[in-house]
Amino acid sequence: MDFFHFLTFDFSFPVWVILASALFFFTIQLVYYLLIYRVPYLYERKRDKRPHDSGTLPPVSVIIASKNESENLARFLPAILDQDYPDFEVIVVNMGSTDETDMVLKTLSLKYSHLYYTYVPAEAEDVNMKKLALTIGIKAANHDLLLFTEAYCEPASDRWIREFAAEFVKGNEIVLGFCKLKMAKHIAMRKFILYDNMIQGLKYLSLAILGKPFMGIGRNLAYKKEIFFEEKGYSSVLNIDEGEDDLFINRIARKNRVGVVVSPESMTQSDVVDNFLTWRALKHKYLYTKQFYKGGSSLIFGFETFSKYLFYLSVIAGIVYGVYVGNLPAVVLLLLLLIIRFAVQLFVLGKSSRMLDAGKYHLDLLFFDLFQPFNNFKFWKYANKRKKLKK
Repeated sequence: MDFFHFLTFDFSFPVWVILASALFFFTIQLVYYLLIYRVPYLYERKRDKRPHDSGTLPPVSVIIASKNESENLARFLPAILDQDYPDFEVIVVNMGSTDETDMVLKTLSLKYSHLYYTYVPAEAEDVNMKKLALTIGIKAANHDLLLFTEAYCEPASDRWIREFAAEFVKGNEIVLGFCKLKMAKHIAMRKFILYDNMIQGLKYLSLAILGKPFMGIGRNLAYKKEIFFEEKGYSSVLNIDEGEDDLFINRIARKNRVGVVVSPESMTQSDVVDNFLTWRALKHKYLYTKQFYKGGSSLIFGFETFSKYLFYLSVIAGIVYGVYVGNLPAVVLLLLLLIIRFAVQLFVLGKSSRMLDAGKYHLDLLFFDLFQPFNNFKFWKYANKRKKLKK
């Protein structure tokens, strides 16, 4: 094969099909990254950052359900109790802890008069204990605005409550936030776990900003007390294990006005993921409840995954075929599409990762991009298998 023949563009049907397919799925991928995944970054960039007058901010009740979390409560609860906010209370519901939780709460209540704690009845069933605990906390709350987090989470700043309350002032009835992970560098698959947490956050935050909310996380979300009772509590998700956060928000979000906070001050942070097994357990809970989501979120992001793999497949097939038939222009064009997509992905996720404190990514982004859907599918199968065995 001479050099000039190698440079000749082959207008054969297979080449056109491969190039058209690659370009089609390339375009879809750009739409996802530029018009969906980039939304939280642009939203935060354009947000009005002028501080609200304390006199206009409504009172807030922070609610935490805790079981055998005495160490975490001792570490993180003071950061919540010391928030820079004019009027708030913190309610901790003890779910039958057998550790030093009661002592920690009693000690802290001597210092903080706005800390209250109560208990779940000893005869409560284990399956819905978390839902019952939160219901008890909600009923005990003195204020209409309810802000939720976990005992193993810490506010990233002393303005955490203030950032959420400002969204309610705008007329929102539900407010969704983000929880970043603080992980030691020696933890296996650390960068991938941070990437996975970031992508999950970008998905639900983006669609919420675009007016299509579909979930929230119990580590950082808020809603009005009246909504809880209008929806008859957790009755719509009572027959499903877990789901007191993501599934509950999935059921009620489309009926109410939803706000989003992604400022650094509004985030919570957690070092709960201290090894791969802990992260897997958390992922199992999320992936199990995800299959019960209503709305089109699964189709939206399922199509993103579908188009991504078909793009990669088209590029690889085209390069192999192009080399085989000696079509260098086709090979160069496909490589160019691959490089442009990666550059856009790196740009969008790079901005988002800095905002969400999710690490830095380079060529490893390609591996994470390909591996994450397989990992989620594997975890989802395992989670469903475990649930069936328990039954």
